[in-house]
Amino acid sequence: MLIPSRTKYRKVRKGRIHGGTATSLNTIAYGRYALASLASERITSRQIEAARQAMTRHIKRGGQIWIRIFPHTPVSRKPQDVKMGSGKGNPEFFVAKVKPGTILFEMDGVAEDVAREAMRLASHKLPVKTTFKIKEDQ
Repeated sequence: MLIPSRTKYRKVRKGRIHGGTATSLNTIAYGRYALASLASERITSRQIEAARQAMTRHIKRGGQIWIRIFPHTPVSRKPQDVKMGSGKGNPEFFVAKVKPGTILFEMDGVAEDVAREAMRLASHKLPVKTTFKIKEDQ
């Protein structure tokens, strides 16, 4: 699972994912095929890892996969049956905040139909609607 090696602050406020479409991480940089989000959502490190495993297993270790998002934000939870007050809970897991248009994964070195199916399998592991993109040749 992806987790930050260290963070400046142990706990952060929930916040909101403001703004329209993504202005960074919105172009295909490394591979030929990409999976892009269509909505705003928080994606956990477990979901990222599950999607990566689904893609890797489908392409049978051929080609190459790039993960373009990283879970920087800690999410805290309080234990069950704890009364109101008594402070904020401990960090339980980390999430990546994703906007519409963000490239989540990239892939290269495989045929388009194999990449499309691998990305489809990965999208089922994610809480956000996605679309398959192909890099235009310049």
